[in-house]
Amino acid sequence: MLKMGLRKLKFFTFWSVSIWVFVVLSFLVNMAQCQDLNDYEQFDNPAILPLITAQVNRRLSNLTMVLSKDISDRASFCIKNPEADWNKAFNFSSDLDFLASCIRKTKGDITRRLCSAAEAKFYFDAFFKSSGATTLRPNTNCNLTSWVSGCEPGWACSIGPNEQVDLQNSRVIPARTHDCQACCEGFFCPCGLTCMIPCPLGSHCPVAKLNSATGICEPYSYQLPPGQKNHTCGGANIWADVRSSGEVFCSAGSYCPTTTDEMPCGGGHYCRMGSTSQKRCYKLTSCNSNTSNQDLHAYGIMLIAGTITLLLIIYNCSDQVLTTRERRLAKTREAAARSARETAKTRQRWQTAKNAAKKHASGLQTQLSQTFSLKKREKHPEELKILDRTKFERDEDLYPPSRMSTPSESLSSSAPSKGQQMEPGNLMRMMHEIEVDPENYEGFDVGTHDKKSKGHAQKGKQPNTHSQIFKYAYGQLEKEKALEQENKNLTFSGVVSRATNPEIRKRPLIEVSFKDLTLTLKGKDKHLLRCVTGKIKPGRITAVMGPSGAGKTTFISALAGKAIGCKMTGLILINGKNESIRSYRKIIGYVPQDDIVHGNLTVEENLWFNAKCRLPAHLPKPDKVLVVERVIESLGLQMVRDSLVGTVEKRGISGGQRKRVNVGLEMVMEPSLLILDEPTSGLDSASSQQLLRALRHEALEGVNICMVLHQPSYSLFQMFDDLVLLAKGGLTVYHGSAKKAEEYFAGLGIHVPERVNPPDHFIDVLEGIVTSSASSGANHKELPVRWMLHNGYPVPPDLQKNATQLATALPSGNPVPGGMEGRSFAGELWQDVRSNVELQRDSIHHNFLKFKDLSRRRTPGVLWQYRYFLGRVAKQRMREAKIQATDYLILLLAGACLGAITKTSDENLGASGYTYTIIAVSLLCKITALRSFSLDKLQYWRESASGMSSLAYFLAKDTIDHFNTVIKPVVYLSTFFFFTNPRSSFAENYIVLLCLVYCVTGIAYALAIFFQPAPAQLWSVLLPVVLTLVATQTQDREVLRKISNLCYPKWALEAFVLANAERYYGVWLITRCGALLKSGYNLHEWTLCLVILMLTGLASRLIAFLGMITFQKK
Repeated sequence: MLKMGLRKLKFFTFWSVSIWVFVVLSFLVNMAQCQDLNDYEQFDNPAILPLITAQVNRRLSNLTMVLSKDISDRASFCIKNPEADWNKAFNFSSDLDFLASCIRKTKGDITRRLCSAAEAKFYFDAFFKSSGATTLRPNTNCNLTSWVSGCEPGWACSIGPNEQVDLQNSRVIPARTHDCQACCEGFFCPCGLTCMIPCPLGSHCPVAKLNSATGICEPYSYQLPPGQKNHTCGGANIWADVRSSGEVFCSAGSYCPTTTDEMPCGGGHYCRMGSTSQKRCYKLTSCNSNTSNQDLHAYGIMLIAGTITLLLIIYNCSDQVLTTRERRLAKTREAAARSARETAKTRQRWQTAKNAAKKHASGLQTQLSQTFSLKKREKHPEELKILDRTKFERDEDLYPPSRMSTPSESLSSSAPSKGQQMEPGNLMRMMHEIEVDPENYEGFDVGTHDKKSKGHAQKGKQPNTHSQIFKYAYGQLEKEKALEQENKNLTFSGVVSRATNPEIRKRPLIEVSFKDLTLTLKGKDKHLLRCVTGKIKPGRITAVMGPSGAGKTTFISALAGKAIGCKMTGLILINGKNESIRSYRKIIGYVPQDDIVHGNLTVEENLWFNAKCRLPAHLPKPDKVLVVERVIESLGLQMVRDSLVGTVEKRGISGGQRKRVNVGLEMVMEPSLLILDEPTSGLDSASSQQLLRALRHEALEGVNICMVLHQPSYSLFQMFDDLVLLAKGGLTVYHGSAKKAEEYFAGLGIHVPERVNPPDHFIDVLEGIVTSSASSGANHKELPVRWMLHNGYPVPPDLQKNATQLATALPSGNPVPGGMEGRSFAGELWQDVRSNVELQRDSIHHNFLKFKDLSRRRTPGVLWQYRYFLGRVAKQRMREAKIQATDYLILLLAGACLGAITKTSDENLGASGYTYTIIAVSLLCKITALRSFSLDKLQYWRESASGMSSLAYFLAKDTIDHFNTVIKPVVYLSTFFFFTNPRSSFAENYIVLLCLVYCVTGIAYALAIFFQPAPAQLWSVLLPVVLTLVATQTQDREVLRKISNLCYPKWALEAFVLANAERYYGVWLITRCGALLKSGYNLHEWTLCLVILMLTGLASRLIAFLGMITFQKK
């Protein structure tokens, strides 16, 4: 009971004391609130002063909240979060000592001296109406007729003793002219107003002291008014931007926890200008006392080292991976080729042994059938086995003992069981089975010892590993060689059986016939081809010859559907049907005269890429490898298959080998029609013959081959099946069998002299160098007419005139179009412009023509081709590692130079340094991105004309360039950021720079596609400079503002500045708003700026892609 009583007493005592304290505090608060707030008479009471200070702070907070709402509406462009920004500027709750000091100094009259909402609004309006204004307009208290001492800078007055002031009144400025005195510490009193405004956080507003030598009230810049002896230096007089009121800002190297205290920054910390606290420096940085910035060079060096290390690892490892992979593939390929050769030799030896055994068994069967009766034939198998055993014992080293334990077991799979008799015919059937497929015969293993590496047709399994694929490919090649040897001795029935064998994959046949084919150049009425009639047939090689200007290239371009800018008349029939040749584009190969090959890829990589993209999609990979290996072997490129083709700067394979690779690019797609433009130009005789042998092999498979040649040797001429001989003006002189050409011209009286190459003689005749005998009566200008009459073709009326008139009708050399003689210079100029316009129009129309695909070949789709292009472009980039490293080094040095030279200015929020950054990064990244499409235009035009996907090509290039887009901002910022050390974070700068690089890369794509390399580089240099100058001009005019909105540097610079501006708060608030107002930026548009940069890059890529497919040359 006693313990419970004590507990109750303690509990009662605790609550009694608590209630008493609460009552006393409530009384004091009510007493302070009930009294006139404008007259704090008990300010000297230490118990009451904190309550008065808190009450004044609440009044001040209410005033600033009223101002924040009003100013936020007008300054929304520079205030993102009004509450947060206002708290960072005017939240004095952490330390109210300056308020208590002011209450004591004014003897409780502080609220009568504070600016009302109307006066504060009047002050801040000056910055919106005139940026950077330091002089206020006349008002009720300070004007020409009333100028009390409180109107002077640093001084303030009070209202009348019997008057009340509503601090939240934002419309009427109260009369305030009584009891003027110096402004309190921590407040500023503007010139032209008689009230006090609290200084924002981050400022230092002490009471000024007079410098007797200069007469200036330091640390401020105002002077005492003349003629007022009792007037002393007051407090701060202005709060504006850093340029106008830099003396109010807390100095760099110090921090101001309150507006009245300034403390030096300690060691290991740094304090920027206008700081309210000191920030700890990062590790590995040097920060001495009173420092305004931390030295981040160590982090920059670490980032540089890390970036270089990462790039070296990526490039070296990737290059090493490529090298190792190629070396392993080469070893696997060599092993497969060696195994295939050994298998072929084994098969040949087995074939020889089998033929001998077969011949011996056939003779023995005949002898036994004549000597013994049918009842005694059961003994014959034993004798045959004995004979066979002796034969096998001679060749037992050819077969593995594990697969042939005894000679009799080798026949057990085909022989009858022991209880049955084996007829002599069974022995012949068994040998025939071994002959047809020795590898699948159970008793023998003529191939390799690896059961898993047999041909892909065996047991329906496809080879998967590289070893299996190469073994299959080289095994098939050896079989094809053996089959070619057998074909030389085939009878007619054997040829028929091979031709009708369904297991042999055949190509679709294309026969191209043309009738009265005439091509006239638009706008000039010049005939490039005229009245050409004939056909080129599958399985034959047709040579197109003639002197220069005869229209040979025009003829094959017309056959391939590539003639543009010309008016075509006549017919071109495909397999007897009037169809467009472009409908068969997937099975037509066109070899241009120039060697358009990727120089930074190996021979095999060039061929393999074309095979993957142009062979049927359903064709298994082993068969694609077989096709590539067959082409490499037929063109004699085995020794250079792993060598780079080479470029102008970097030496690669020889010119002849490059020419063969150029032809091989079309051979690997297994065309049905192969058109070649001077494939033997620049080749020696041996290389030309090797190329013709490869083409002859293609012709044997039914390929229709047509090629242009100038003057082939006699041995090459003998390898052609047909000959098309054109005269100048595109007229046909001869079209038929090449072997009958001499006979035809001999009938015209044109005989080929002894020891003279026939094609050389024919061309000399057509050139007029060699004249025919007078007895023949054949003029070289009449040869086209004679050919027409010889074949019964209709002869145009203008060609039926005499030889003199014929000479004027034939447009030899550079004829003058009809009516051109009488035209003026302006007429000729207009005709040329018109011709060029028509040529461009036809080219664009030609690029967008759509035809039904009649080739019946389904090549890989866009996604698969994108994958193939991606691998190819990645290899090319890896082999350009030195160029990439040079680009990164230049960008690194640019960042270091600009970072060291540029001084970050707080007045414009660091815009000057970012301006140079935009110019430098744009210029360097554009120059680099030009290489993506400028250097491969010819290769793209050829690949696009062959049917490859332009979208896959473009996306692959862009995807690989994304690596540079991601890395280059890091490389640049690793020096620039750590030299300048801006207020914005590294991540924010990286994001903006990433969007900028993406944007300028897309613009560079468009420049590379629409212009030649030299003009494209010039535009890449001019655009960043000009657009940045336009974007940074003062936007006083509406037209200039709209133009700047179209410039990408404007949005990039705005994004940089806005990322920096968010770090300027407190005392920097007016500086931030003034800089953004002057530049026309909005603090809420940072994300919008990034989106516009990305959309600009995307739109530029879209324009570049459309230009690429529109203005490409076929």
